[in-house]
Amino acid sequence: MSNQNKDLITILKETLSKDKRFVTDNGELIKATISTASMQLDSDLLDLLLSNKFIKDIFFKEVNDILVFDKVKFNWVVNNKQFLPDSYTKYKNKIGLSTNDYDLITENNDVSLVWPYKDSVLEGGQTKEKQEKNEVFYNEILAPQQIRNLLAPKAITNAKRYSLNKVEDISDVKQTDNLIIKGNNLLALHSLKINYSNKIKLIVIDPPYYFNTNKSVDTFNYNSNFKLSTWLTFMKNRLEIARELLSENGIISIIIGEDGYAHLRLLCDEIFGKDNYVNTIAWRKTDNQSNIGEFANVKDYILLYKNSNLAKVGRLPLSEKAQKEYSYEDDKGRYRRANIMDQTRGKYEYDIKTPNGNVLSGPWMITEEEFNNLLERNAVHWPDGGEQIPYGKTYLVDQMEKGQISSDFWDSNYGTNQRGATEMKALFGDRAFDFPKPEKLLYNLINIGSKPGDLVLDFFMGSATTQAVAHKMGRQYIGIEQMEYINTLSVPRLQKVIEGEQGGVSKEVDWQGGGDFVYLELKELNEEFVQQIHSIDNTDDLKIIYKKLKSKGLLVPSLETKELEKENSFDEFSLEQQKDTILSSIDKNKLYVNASQIDDKEIGLTDYEKILTQNFYGREEFDDREQGTLSI
Repeated sequence: MSNQNKDLITILKETLSKDKRFVTDNGELIKATISTASMQLDSDLLDLLLSNKFIKDIFFKEVNDILVFDKVKFNWVVNNKQFLPDSYTKYKNKIGLSTNDYDLITENNDVSLVWPYKDSVLEGGQTKEKQEKNEVFYNEILAPQQIRNLLAPKAITNAKRYSLNKVEDISDVKQTDNLIIKGNNLLALHSLKINYSNKIKLIVIDPPYYFNTNKSVDTFNYNSNFKLSTWLTFMKNRLEIARELLSENGIISIIIGEDGYAHLRLLCDEIFGKDNYVNTIAWRKTDNQSNIGEFANVKDYILLYKNSNLAKVGRLPLSEKAQKEYSYEDDKGRYRRANIMDQTRGKYEYDIKTPNGNVLSGPWMITEEEFNNLLERNAVHWPDGGEQIPYGKTYLVDQMEKGQISSDFWDSNYGTNQRGATEMKALFGDRAFDFPKPEKLLYNLINIGSKPGDLVLDFFMGSATTQAVAHKMGRQYIGIEQMEYINTLSVPRLQKVIEGEQGGVSKEVDWQGGGDFVYLELKELNEEFVQQIHSIDNTDDLKIIYKKLKSKGLLVPSLETKELEKENSFDEFSLEQQKDTILSSIDKNKLYVNASQIDDKEIGLTDYEKILTQNFYGREEFDDREQGTLSI
C-alpha cells in the first residue's frame, strides 16, 4: 500500500517499528522510549524519520538551509490518544485564554485563544439555511493529505457574463472581471489564491454568528457538539486564507454581533496581529428598540484590521450634519470659521498686521507660514475690519474632497437593518432576506477601505449588498456564496444594478447603470449527490444514488455502509434515517472536483469545463498541494 493511501499514524508506526529499541517482543511500540529519544534528538531516530519523505515534510522545517526537527509536534502525535470521530485535536475540551496553546489561564499579558478543534480544518458545506451536516474536522498534523486534497484548486463550470440586457456563456475569465462564485467559500478562497494572492485591497464580511442574541436559537447550523468551537474553527480557517489574499496595504472589516465579538477579536489579534488592529466601530443597527428583556440590543460591531502598517484608513464623505456647519458664504462658496488664536492651546508666537494697520500678537494655533498661506488664498475672516481676532475660513468644497475621519460610533444615519429590508422590498417586492445590510453601511465601509478601481472581496455574499455598492462605486469585486439563493436573489440584484436601479446609494453616487460581472461555479462532485439525496422522496431512488456513489468510489467504508448491503435491515429504516446513513458515508473530501482531475475519465469533465478551468487559472497543469498556509 502506498503512502498516499495511509494515514500519518500508520506510516509513523511502520517507520518507528524498524528500530528494535522502540518495539516490544510483542511488536508493540514503546512510546516512552520513542519520546525520550526524540527529546534527546537521538541521531538514529532522526535518520529514521528523515528516511520517509512524508514524515519529513510534517516534522521537519527548513530554516536557512538547515533542517530543524519539531520535537513538540512529534511528541504530541506520539503521546496523544484523543481520537474523536473523524478528528484529532491537541486542544482541551474548553474554550479560553492560554499562554502556550495548552494551559488555560486567568490573566497574562501574552495570551492566545484556544478551543477544541483549533488545529483542524472544517469544510463547512451548506447550501440551504436550515440544513445541518455531519461536519468532519481534519487535523492539520494527522490529516495533511486530506487537507491538501480538500483545499486544492477546484475545477470551474457554468461561467456566464452578465451585462446590460445580455447573459452569455463564456469560456474565458479575466483577472479584471467582477466575479460571483457559487460554491463553498473556504474552497473558493483557496482556489482564488493562485491568481489573487496579495491583491485584495478590502475584505468586507458579515459572517454567521454561532448563536443569536436571545440565547435560545442556534443560528449557526453546522452540526457539532461544540457550537462555539465549531464556529471559531470555521472562522479561523477562512480568515487565515483571507489574510493571504489581502494586499500588503489591505484592510478587512468584519460585522459581528455582541455574542461573537469578544472571541472574534482575540482570534483576529492572533491571525492579523495585535499591532494591526485599527478600531472597533459600534453600529446602531436598528431604528427601533425592543422592550423585551433587561437590555435592548440595538448595536452590532465592525472590527477593522490592517494587513500591515502600510495600510491607511480612508476618510468618509462629509455627513449632512457636518455640511450644515458650513453656514457662512462668500464669493468662493460656503465655509465655516476656524479659531486660529487660543490663549490656552496656542503655541506659536508672532505678530500679524490687520487690514486697518493694527498689530496682533499670538499665541496662534497655526504657524506663521500656515497663516500666510491663508492670507494668500483670501481665507481669513477679519471681524470689524481687523479690530478683533481673525478667523480662518475652511471651505466646504475643500473639505468635501478631503472627507472626514471616522468615529467609532455610527448611528442610524449610516443605515439600519430596517433600511436594508426596505431596499430589498423595493427591488423584489418583499424583504427576501433575513437582516440584509443597508447600502449606506457598505458605502461607508468601502470608502474607508478602498479607492475606485481597487478590488473588494466578500466571501459571505448573502444578499449581495457589498457587491451592489462596490459596482456602483467603481470598485472591482469578488463575491462568494454557497447557498441556493445566489441565483434567485444575489445575481438578480446585481442585474438590476447594471440596469440602473435607483435604490440604496444610487443617487448619492449618481449611479446610471452599466458594467458587467462574471458568474461561475465550483464543479460539484459529491455535493451534487448530496443535493439529490436531500430531494429524494422514496427508498428505491435512494438506492440508485447509493449504487452510483459506490461504483464511483465516492463512499468512505464504514459500519453505516454495511447496513446498506443488508436489504431487510436498510428497509426497516425511515426514509430520513436511510438518507442520514448514506450522507454520513459520503467522502467529504470529494464534494468538489479538483482542477488536477480535469483529465480523469471517471470524473468526466466536458471539454468546455476543462478549457474554462485552464483559462481561469491561466495554466494547464495543477498541483493538489497548492493551498493556503495552515497554522500547524
